[in-house]
Formats: sequence, structure tokens, C-alpha cells
Amino acid sequence: MDRIIVAASRNRHKIEEIEAITKKFGMRIISRDEAGVPPVEIEEDGDTFEANSLKKAEEIMKLCGKITLADDSGLMVDYLGGAPGVYSARFAGEDGNDGKNNEKLLKLLEGVPANKRTAKFVSVITMVYPDGTALTARGECHGRIITEPAGDGGFGYDPLFVPDGYEKTFAQLSAEEKNAISHRAAALAELEKLLEARI
Repeated sequence: MDRIIVAASRNRHKIEEIEAITKKFGMRIISRDEAGVPPVEIEEDGDTFEANSLKKAEEIMKLCGKITLADDSGLMVDYLGGAPGVYSARFAGEDGNDGKNNEKLLKLLEGVPANKRTAKFVSVITMVYPDGTALTARGECHGRIITEPAGDGGFGYDPLFVPDGYEKTFAQLSAEEKNAISHRAAALAELEKLLEARI
């Protein structure tokens, strides 16, 4: 029997990536809208991915009364001291978008040599149960930032990020290839271990 999990995210790309990975575990993800959750905005004011992920999952779980899963993720660039980090989605400002965020990142890395353009994508997935139990899983994917966007797939910083061991960006890999190695895949694999430990 499928386990129905409510996704706290409204990001269709994220939900699709999570669903592609979780369906093999018998977990069906439905959006918060499908679960009848009111369109409230949850302020992501934590200073870690863990804090933001937990807050989102808890708030949505309280509104729907069902097991809720939240993902907080972003890019951490070593040369920039870990920025944009938790501010990845709004790096270029509140009215920013993927294009503006990528432009700002490239500008800040202008002239920085390839060996100093190391970075990692981080995903923290928290699953909160109606009884208050919370499972938190973190996944990382290490790589480097190239000097100009490449590829039409993915979203966010995907066109600039080449994972270690690859010559293509996340945006050039197929969804299947990306889902096999991504930070979100690593976090979901860790979550699966936590779920198995509960059985």
C-alpha cells in the first residue's frame, strides 16, 4: 500500500525529483495544495538547512494533520565562504529568479581559477509525523562551478554546477542521471535508512 506523504514545498521541480526517488520506496508524494493546506507562506528564517526544513515540515503538518516532508536545499561555494547557502533561492534579492541568481554567482566568481571554484549542493529533508516525531536526513553532492551556464534541464544553479567525476552540468544530465547522484537522492537514501529503522 502506498504511503501518502504531504510535501511542504510548492516547488513543482523539487516535488517531481522527490517523487521520482520515493516512489520506489512505496511513498506517494502529494502537494500541500492537493492536501487542502491553505496558501500560507512560511518564513524561512533559520540559519541552517536543518532549521528551515524542520520549520516547514512542522508548520504544514499542523495544518494538514498528515505525515509531512519538507526539503531545504541550496548551493554552498567554498570560495564564497559557503554562500549562497540558505539564501540560495533569494541570492539576488527577494525579486530574484534563477537567471539573476546565476548571474550574481558568476559575477562574484569572475577571475577565480578553476581549482578554487569548488562547491557542494546540500539537501536536508525532514519528515514530521502527527505525533511530533521528526526524521532528518542530509545529503550532499560535491562539484565545481563553471564560468558560463550549460544545459537546459534542471533548475536553480544546475546549469553552473558540474558534479565530481562528470564533465556535464546537472542541467545537461538526464533526470535519471541527476536523480541517481544528486544531493536530494543522497538525503532520500539517508531518510530511507531512518524509515527502515522505525519499522
